[in-house]
Amino acid sequence: MSSGPDPRHDRPIFVLGCPRSGTTLLQLMLHSHARIAIPAETKFLIPAYARRCEFGDLEDRENRRALAEWITTDRSTKFHALGLDAAEVVEEVAAGPPTLGSALGIVFRAYARRHGKPRWGDKRPSYFRHVGTLLRMFPDAQFVHLVRDGRDCVASLMEMPWYDKDVYHAVSAWREAIDRGRRLAQRLGPDAYYELQYERLVADPVDELTRLCAYLGEDFDPAMTRPEGLAKRTVPPRKKWHGRTHDAVTTSRIGSWAERLDPWQISLAEAAFGERLAEYGYEPSGLERPSAAQLARFAKTSTHRRMAQRKAALRERWKQHHEPNPVRCLLTPAPDSAPDSVPEPVPEPVPESVPEPEPAAGPADRTESAESVQGG
Repeated sequence: MSSGPDPRHDRPIFVLGCPRSGTTLLQLMLHSHARIAIPAETKFLIPAYARRCEFGDLEDRENRRALAEWITTDRSTKFHALGLDAAEVVEEVAAGPPTLGSALGIVFRAYARRHGKPRWGDKRPSYFRHVGTLLRMFPDAQFVHLVRDGRDCVASLMEMPWYDKDVYHAVSAWREAIDRGRRLAQRLGPDAYYELQYERLVADPVDELTRLCAYLGEDFDPAMTRPEGLAKRTVPPRKKWHGRTHDAVTTSRIGSWAERLDPWQISLAEAAFGERLAEYGYEPSGLERPSAAQLARFAKTSTHRRMAQRKAALRERWKQHHEPNPVRCLLTPAPDSAPDSVPEPVPEPVPESVPEPEPAAGPADRTESAESVQGG
């Protein structure tokens, strides 16, 4: 149990994890806390960062206004879902500090203020690929990584109407989230990175959420264990893939991969995940290993994703040398140890646990010994 709210500053909270790992449930739990406001997934934080050079020198008030108008009027940002007065937000950003992080922080602060709460956060599964970016803007941020059995994540992803990739990409997404999580834990330490498992969260919400609140410097709020009431008000029926959030927290979906995936898909996932499953206590199925051809196709998919992420990281390094302003949020005191720049690193190698296909499978089998990167 925490001794009380941390009075130093309202550190942003970012929820991340492989898609379909339960991050929406966790977002609802956190938003149910009396001091924490976390909206459903927004879509302007990372896009604004990617476009930061387009808005010019933010020392110019009119450029800050242009940035705010893009956030509040572009349909892709989902700003309307926050329920805020666009004109008020534009004026507040225009009058605020001349950095991108400050402008974005003002929007989220306005959302928290609307709900009468002092602290804000955001949830997007893909944030596990953008932690360096988030730290550049919010050096005092805290990250919460939700981990779920990768086979359940893959099974759920494959059933989503919006997921247009195959099982090889879905498997790669979970493996990358886990591998990046390992590196983040070492890089950020226990003050800024916290990991919890979906299975434990739904089995014992009180204990797991109490521990999570202690990490966040907050007191546990019993309302967090009843997110279904909030879900019924905020999760629209059209989002059928979030329909179970309308029900009480349950363990009923744990292990459902056994009925939802084909045997070969289970074998592929277990071969690709290797020791990662056992490290989290997930039992193997005992099925035969996938074929060499299936492993080779997975290796090719993983390599393509890895190279795309490597190119993106190099482009980001170039862009950092040409950005017109610092990006750090200036709304709260930064940690004493916060660096001026925390670039998104070119991914480091991760030991590969999937045995390579036979040499006849082609060059793809040799590249799979490198790191896993791009997520889904």
